[in-house]
Amino acid sequence: MLGQAKNSGNLQVQIYLPIAELSLNLFFLIGIGGIVGFLSGMFGVGGGFLLTPLLIFSGIPAPVAVASVTGQVVAASTSGALSYMRRNLIDFHLALYLILSGIIGAFLGVYSFSALRQIGQLDLVISLGYLIFLGSIGIIMLIEALRSLWRYRGGEKLPTKLPGKHNWVHGLPLRIRFKRSNLYVSVLPVLIIGASIGFLGALLGIGGGFILVPALIYILRVPGSVVIGTSLVHVLAIMAAATILHATSNYSVDILLAFCLMVGGVVGAQFGASIGKILRADQLRAMLALIVLLVALRFASSLIFTPDDIFSTSLITLAEIR
Repeated sequence: MLGQAKNSGNLQVQIYLPIAELSLNLFFLIGIGGIVGFLSGMFGVGGGFLLTPLLIFSGIPAPVAVASVTGQVVAASTSGALSYMRRNLIDFHLALYLILSGIIGAFLGVYSFSALRQIGQLDLVISLGYLIFLGSIGIIMLIEALRSLWRYRGGEKLPTKLPGKHNWVHGLPLRIRFKRSNLYVSVLPVLIIGASIGFLGALLGIGGGFILVPALIYILRVPGSVVIGTSLVHVLAIMAAATILHATSNYSVDILLAFCLMVGGVVGAQFGASIGKILRADQLRAMLALIVLLVALRFASSLIFTPDDIFSTSLITLAEIR
């Protein structure tokens, strides 16, 4: 539903979000999607870990923000996955194991989501989860990026390949051969990685690509030529499952909100990709790390400082009381 309001000569288009039960400016929502899309195109990440916090900070209830972003991530990952599929840069055998374990993790994530929502602790867990998750990831990324920048300024040539093809993971039992990735590795870390990403994606509303890609490269030693495409297929499947689970069990997916975010994200990603080609990889990692840490600090402030309005009103049905 759209409404128009003229305020001081500016035309504002208000859109009512039925699941979130509030009205927001249409251009504001598209702008948020565009900003995250721009950052996604620049840094090569899904953007869900930034989009969900921005929606929460904008006043959208955390359950709706988390569930709706899963739908947006599905749409954003589809075009990329199709592109890599046409170029035969996907290891479908590896993706299958990641997806199967990821769906199990998504089920556990949605179950935890519902249980926390029923006891009224979902917002707290989401805030703590993003604080710990983004804070730790941001610090690690920043340290690694600063080391690369320091070596670059010192004239040291940065390595373009990993130091070794095998590590301790390759000595684990239950090994399977993944021909497309030229790997013969234990299936156990594959299943653990897939389930962890699925759980985090369903609970926190993140695609998980910016965790999955480093995990596949540094732990499993998946070649860079197929790692991004394989990651996109996994994220697409897991987020699709999470969207369906949230829509059918929690009724918290706002399709209208997800659509507005998708429109802005598609446009912003094109500009971000153009800018990303100009900067070096270490510069991009440093910038992304700073953005991640800023979001983590914002969550920290929301947990430490007393809000302006410590009371809230909500309608409680008889079924909820029982």
